[in-house]
Amino acid sequence: MKLILVALLLSCFHFSSLAAVILQYHHVSDKTPGSTSISPAQFQAHMQYLADNNFNVVALSDLMNSIKKQQPITDKTVIITFDDAYLDILSNGKPILDKFNYPFTIFINPAIVDRGSRSYLSWAQLKAMADDGVIIANHGMEHDSMARMTKGLTEQAWLQKQTDLLLSAEQIIKEKTGQSWRYLAYPYGEYTPAVQQWVKQNDFIAFSQQSGAVGLATDLTSVPRFPASQPYDQISSLRDKLKSLPFNMTLNDKNAKTIFEYKESTSVTFNVVVDDFHPSQVNCYISGLGRQKIKWHEDDSFTINYSAPLPIGRVRCNCTAPSISEPGRYYWYSKPWFVLKEGKQWYSL
Repeated sequence: MKLILVALLLSCFHFSSLAAVILQYHHVSDKTPGSTSISPAQFQAHMQYLADNNFNVVALSDLMNSIKKQQPITDKTVIITFDDAYLDILSNGKPILDKFNYPFTIFINPAIVDRGSRSYLSWAQLKAMADDGVIIANHGMEHDSMARMTKGLTEQAWLQKQTDLLLSAEQIIKEKTGQSWRYLAYPYGEYTPAVQQWVKQNDFIAFSQQSGAVGLATDLTSVPRFPASQPYDQISSLRDKLKSLPFNMTLNDKNAKTIFEYKESTSVTFNVVVDDFHPSQVNCYISGLGRQKIKWHEDDSFTINYSAPLPIGRVRCNCTAPSISEPGRYYWYSKPWFVLKEGKQWYSL
């Protein structure tokens, strides 16, 4: 019955009205590492671009509620998020956001906040921001990967440990800020199918770091967000992201796996849900390998046989296709892999 309702919704509303984009930031500063930073001037330019082009900037909870209830999403909807409770979000970012009256979300690590670093927001500052309407959400107790199992633990024991830590973090956030959204941003963007199942079972919504637009069919255990800090902070890059549409795909069995040893995986098959594109115009790029050849199976699935072994580290496959019904807009999908060194040793963070 639920699938029938979704199909009816999709037939009643133009597809672009079911698309949103979530932007991911960390630092708003000229003095922090470039790979996780955007300058205050460029952040101002981002927000001005949203205002000048009539984007609908809403709270993360508004979008998540729309997806949960399968209600139409207003076209050109944008959500602003920050990972880690950096002080410059308050000192440099919030004044700019307040100028435009834009809501936003901060994903935090309670144990790091507890340590009282001068670079991080305090609980008092976070509580004041929460009282001012900022969503404060879970980024793990510490900033530990949720894909790297502790040696000596079984998967079941490790997942139980993660359960205890995440639920404790959620409880601390509730006690300190009065909020408990059960939103989780995966540290480093790393996760596994088992963790996704845990997220679903524990009634969380989880956010990743792979690119892509968000729609009514988005998997709430790995909601995509577009990185918007350097080197992706130019307006030309932002413009492309904001125009994107959700390229809905499903992955079966081994194709859903995220962790592979170097040279272990040689191909991936995607099952495509949407059909508002020409198959010949789909392009897929793998980080470190470039554009890949696509082999179609009918019109609803395709395989990529990698041109070379997936590089060690965090790897992404980004697939795009121009929309037929929305000229100038592109469907965008990203698949992450976490490729281990030979001998199944993790790469450095």
